[in-house]
Amino acid sequence: MLLSAALQKSLASPHSRCAVARHFSHHVVVSGRSAHSLIARGASIRLLDATANCNFLPSTANSFSTAAASVKEEPAATPSPAPSKAVSDEKPFVPAPERKYKFFQNVEITPAGVAIVRFDNPDKKVNTLSFALMQEAKAMWETEVQSNSDVKSVVFTSAKESGFIAGADIFDISSVDDKSTLVPVIEEALQFFLHMKSKDVPLVAAIHGPALGGGLEWALWCDYRICTDSSSTKLGLPEVKLGLLPGFGGTQNLPALVGIQGGMDMMLTGKDIRPLKAKKMGLVDLVVAPQSLQAIAIKTAEGLANGTIKKSKPKKKSLINRLIEDTPPGQHLMWDKVKKTLDQKTGGNYPAPYAIMDCVKYGLAHPSGLEKFKKEREGFAKLAATSESEALIGIFDGMNQMKKHSSSADPIKVKKVAVMGAGLMGAGIAQVTAEKGYDVLLKDRDDASLGRGISYMNDNWGKKNKRKRMSQYQYNLNMARVTPLSDQTESWKRHFAGADLVIEAVFENLELKRKIIQQVESVTPDHCVFATNTSAIPIGDIAAAGDEVKRPENIVGMHYFSPVPSMPLLEIIPHAGTSEEALATAFAVGNKQGKTCVVVKDVPGFYVNRCLGPILVEVSALVKEGVPLEKLDDAMKKFGMPVGPITLVDEVGVDVASKVASYLSSADLGVRMGGGDISLMTNMVEKGWLGRKSKQGFFTYTGKKGKEIGPEVKSYLKEFTGGKVSNMSEIDIQDRIASRLVNEAAKCLEDEIISNPIDGDIGLVFGIGFAPFKGGPFRYLDSVGVSSYVDRMNGFADTLGKQFEPCQLLKDYAASGKKFHR
Repeated sequence: MLLSAALQKSLASPHSRCAVARHFSHHVVVSGRSAHSLIARGASIRLLDATANCNFLPSTANSFSTAAASVKEEPAATPSPAPSKAVSDEKPFVPAPERKYKFFQNVEITPAGVAIVRFDNPDKKVNTLSFALMQEAKAMWETEVQSNSDVKSVVFTSAKESGFIAGADIFDISSVDDKSTLVPVIEEALQFFLHMKSKDVPLVAAIHGPALGGGLEWALWCDYRICTDSSSTKLGLPEVKLGLLPGFGGTQNLPALVGIQGGMDMMLTGKDIRPLKAKKMGLVDLVVAPQSLQAIAIKTAEGLANGTIKKSKPKKKSLINRLIEDTPPGQHLMWDKVKKTLDQKTGGNYPAPYAIMDCVKYGLAHPSGLEKFKKEREGFAKLAATSESEALIGIFDGMNQMKKHSSSADPIKVKKVAVMGAGLMGAGIAQVTAEKGYDVLLKDRDDASLGRGISYMNDNWGKKNKRKRMSQYQYNLNMARVTPLSDQTESWKRHFAGADLVIEAVFENLELKRKIIQQVESVTPDHCVFATNTSAIPIGDIAAAGDEVKRPENIVGMHYFSPVPSMPLLEIIPHAGTSEEALATAFAVGNKQGKTCVVVKDVPGFYVNRCLGPILVEVSALVKEGVPLEKLDDAMKKFGMPVGPITLVDEVGVDVASKVASYLSSADLGVRMGGGDISLMTNMVEKGWLGRKSKQGFFTYTGKKGKEIGPEVKSYLKEFTGGKVSNMSEIDIQDRIASRLVNEAAKCLEDEIISNPIDGDIGLVFGIGFAPFKGGPFRYLDSVGVSSYVDRMNGFADTLGKQFEPCQLLKDYAASGKKFHR
């Protein structure tokens, strides 16, 4: 079993307290359902760590062996590109009568005096708020609206089917070296919104598709908000996910509209709000069908202008919310609870949620005047200059870059996907595949096994439907796309004859997998790609030519992480004979499934698990030296990991961790898997101490939350350590564990197991929860300095052994002063 898959499962469990939401959330979030949940229910704050998230734990994309060669030619270890602005490739805009503005269609004014302003950037698939758009907006408004006495009201909408405004152009921010210069830029935007309001005519936001970040902030300056009931419509302020805060008045206007707790919940989580929830909480005033949006928006604007429709007002608060939000004692209790929860769950590693809290508090204390907006924009600029924001933006940019796969071949057109195996992995793969519009064949050996897989999908979709995140129509459509098949189904061969891709998710047994390939190749067309979801078996062994395998060029590895519906990462592993067409097809399907795909080399452990191996060994070494278990956990949580290594092993299973450590110790990592004593875990397995699942691992578990180190474990550890007790410093613990991980990641880059630092960063952030605020192992190296880190590792190597010796790539980067990211 794959350790990282089990890790993802454990991180998603309620026990780990680290379950992460999808969408990129690897950030700090405060969750809560009801308006008063921050107080009444304690508002849990989670760290969205790519593995725990996803799990963003979950959602991404992608030989030579000597570093000397890599430094010379550097095909794999060159610094990753800096974010590049798309405008560099754009043609200069030339105004014409039929198109006066680049970012807006020509303003239309109805006979009743409704000015219709349509956002429309022809150079991008989605509208974003850029510096250039805001400048043009001022000119457009002054010319078309402010000076036109015929305009009685205004409707803001989008000419794009893709959505309203997807947010601010984040690369405008990245391109500014001195972040303090953002303060006057944001102030200029605020002055525009205030000038817009000074026209004193009703402003209506007509929203279809995403209205996120700056897009929602624009809508919050309007007097009325209407959105469609489309599944693509979502509203939110996700700036916290990039280490930022809403800068266009969001920290003031949102709480004023939906209440302090509702506004804080949105801003601290960065969550998307769907149409019905938006209406219920007062974020929008109307929810309409997409085809009716423009007509109803125009009618509403007319009604607001002539007085037949009243302007939107903040939703009336319940008694308990009034007591909490509108009284000094209630506010004191509320802020105290939020602060304590943030401290507990973030470890102080993420400054953005604290800054958001401070801005909202300041606005409450200074309700009149513009000082509250000054506080907000200054806070935005300070956050933009932090290493945490730089790291999170780097992950965001990396995810976008990884959506593209350069290939000499085009993917085959996939309409029907067959999934072999209806267990947890297979059913999860079938679920995400059906959700993206593919026809799915789900096959298992018998009807009972098949039924469990169908129930798994049905339950997951039922929960989405109950939570209003999936319509009944979509639920029915997803179920209709899945055709259940078993060995007893006489027509299964006929169904498979139409499959374009088969994904195998059966037990980790080479003979079984090759037998399935033989079975599948006999009934599928020649173009059909076969993907194996193995966690350990080399793809080359599975695809080796022989009696069972006739089309090895069509075989590729697709390593999903569990649970598949919520884990964003997908490792794609070609073997030496995989065709470019098969690789491109696997990447295209994974991308459409919503996964962040990283292409890795066919080696033991692939990338993520390969990096985990040395950690397990080092943890055993630290335990052997007498470092207390609680101290190990606490140190790595403070480093930024979602859970400590001891808790991790208990959650994934001591037996699983033992098998992975043993497997990689006998693989090709050599001395890098040395220095520890993995009998620590093998002995525990023999005792039946398998972790939480057996109620006994390093910790003894009682009830739902009871957890302690029992007398038997203490006795065992005393024997294992020889009675030693170490007072090792927290930083030494962190550096010893992290350096083993970071060095292995760098070695993977050196050996071209991964293609570039971006793949390496996102792979470990999404795969094992490497602290998102550090940006991944390579951004972490850049921030602390490769040279100083190599010196630190050399110090460990001198005193502890060659397992700490930096790989050649790190030595070369240290000598040259180079960075992995520009």
